[in-house]
Amino acid sequence: MAELRLEELSASTIVAVNNMSLKPGQEEFLSPVSYGIAATVVNPQTSWQRVVLDGDEVVGFVSANFDPDFPQEYFRSVLWRINVDADDQGRGIGRFAVERLLDEARSRGMRSVNVIYEAGEGGPEAFFQRVGFSPVGETEYGEVIAEVAL
Repeated sequence: MAELRLEELSASTIVAVNNMSLKPGQEEFLSPVSYGIAATVVNPQTSWQRVVLDGDEVVGFVSANFDPDFPQEYFRSVLWRINVDADDQGRGIGRFAVERLLDEARSRGMRSVNVIYEAGEGGPEAFFQRVGFSPVGETEYGEVIAEVAL
């Protein structure tokens, strides 16, 4: 594995992000990538989207939003999406992306980062717990709200 690095999502990397594969069963826990990418158009001042590169290869994508004035507290600093290509999962790429996201949140003066996910076998809960998120509540739809305090 070459040295991992983040790069802002761009026209030259968006196709690779859209073509990343998932392991069987993961698709039920993830909305289409295009939903996350659309957030940049809707909230360009608060949206933060990066690709994870291993050398020149796109191996991951992370999307967040930082809006200290958002009415719902758990949306003020939130990890919206994290994808690691199926063939590259288990190599520390997701942990790397979350650590860089937490660094960004700290640099913006945030006190925590939240993530919202659907619990279930094969879902992202174990990953989020491994990288430091702890459940703190539920949405009105029954999704888990988890948080990392900074």
